[in-house]
Amino acid sequence: MQVEVTGKNIDVTPAIRERIEEKFSKLERFQVPLIGKHAVISQEPNRHFKVEATAGIPGGNIVASSEQENMYAAIKDMYQKLERQLSKQSHKSEARRASHSQKPVLTEAEIAEEEDFEA
Repeated sequence: MQVEVTGKNIDVTPAIRERIEEKFSKLERFQVPLIGKHAVISQEPNRHFKVEATAGIPGGNIVASSEQENMYAAIKDMYQKLERQLSKQSHKSEARRASHSQKPVLTEAEIAEEEDFEA
């Protein structure tokens, strides 16, 4: 899994890179191909860590960001936001609201019964 990790005002250690790659690899269970995975970690002047991630999917992009005092908590929060977006995207075809395939179909016997009842 190749994830581009960039650090602003912070050095990206192998442990940070490994954690981010681990989170992106967990997203593979949604069976949606992720293209151009990129994460940016920055340390803000107020001692908060900000993690932003983007990835391309067929039909668009997913973007998530999180700001926390703990860097690993920010990575986890960012992962959860990406997970929600991918879950919504992968189940979109199942969530059709006006599905006509669920419409009940009357048989010839039921139609005959209704005609006899109305007459």
